[in-house]
Amino acid sequence: MAQRVLITGITGMAGSHLADYLVAEHPELEIIGTKRWRSSLSCVYQPGNKVNLVDCDLTDASACLKVVKVHRPDYVFHLAAQTYVLDSWTNPRATISDNVSMQLNLLDAIRACELDPVVQLALSSEEYGKVLEHELPITENNPLRPLSPYAVSKVAQDMLGYQYFQSYGMKCIRTRAFNHEGPRRGEVFVTSNFAKQIASIEAGLCEPVIYVGNIESRRDWTDVRDVAHAYWLATQHCVPGEVYVIASGVARTVEQMLNVLLSYSKIEIEIKVDSARLRPSDVTVLQGDASKFKAATGWEPAIPFEKTMSDLLDYWRANLRSSTSAPKNTTAPRA
Repeated sequence: MAQRVLITGITGMAGSHLADYLVAEHPELEIIGTKRWRSSLSCVYQPGNKVNLVDCDLTDASACLKVVKVHRPDYVFHLAAQTYVLDSWTNPRATISDNVSMQLNLLDAIRACELDPVVQLALSSEEYGKVLEHELPITENNPLRPLSPYAVSKVAQDMLGYQYFQSYGMKCIRTRAFNHEGPRRGEVFVTSNFAKQIASIEAGLCEPVIYVGNIESRRDWTDVRDVAHAYWLATQHCVPGEVYVIASGVARTVEQMLNVLLSYSKIEIEIKVDSARLRPSDVTVLQGDASKFKAATGWEPAIPFEKTMSDLLDYWRANLRSSTSAPKNTTAPRA
């Protein structure tokens, strides 16, 4: 019988790329992905129905239990979350409540079904928050000083995974991935937002101006396809109960990232600061040290940052071409 993989949040960027990787590299696996009824399926890879999508709102404990009971996974990748930092300032209660309750419901469902899967928990570099220059690069041992409601929710998920390992022996592997980008990235995130703005300018849809927030912050960006590979390796080689940093080890400013994107366009574009894009408190620098993870798995990032940005820009160019060339719907809207 084929081993079963459950991916929560499969309709998102990381979840869909993880599904892509597993379908291509491990066709022997049976892949199940949870989605909400309103989720867009534009990212999900389903060649020959290789991915079985199931409707499940993970904040509903009974729905979560039903999925786990029916599919009985051997591996669980928990990627579902409210992941947009800026939105967590607007909806802090929902961000913290939903992110924690989704994971709690999932882990309790596994316990209730008396299963023993390997559970990879997709955590975040945002947990580190306020990092001092002398504390770089960031390892698993750096103090956690979260600076946003989203970061607080990920710290709670992190500690919950540790607690379930200690209390119940659950095989929780905690991975703190630093920023990962690439095709399918939601437009609310800075790399994708800039790429979409450039593609929109090229398409003549808006004036040649890019609106930015704080472009002095430094981030450690890895290609999402490399991170998807890392998530699988984590379940194969990492030690349950442990935490692992996944990062490129290179910190770039947001301005440097933007300049890479602009280098792929022939249009002269002005840059303007938009105060609405500034956060109440911002993480100044994130630069990870993935030595522990690399030693355990042999993983190395394979995709250069420049290709990640080029592919992201091409993704938005194609997306905009598709949307602007689509035939207009002349059917009267339903009441």
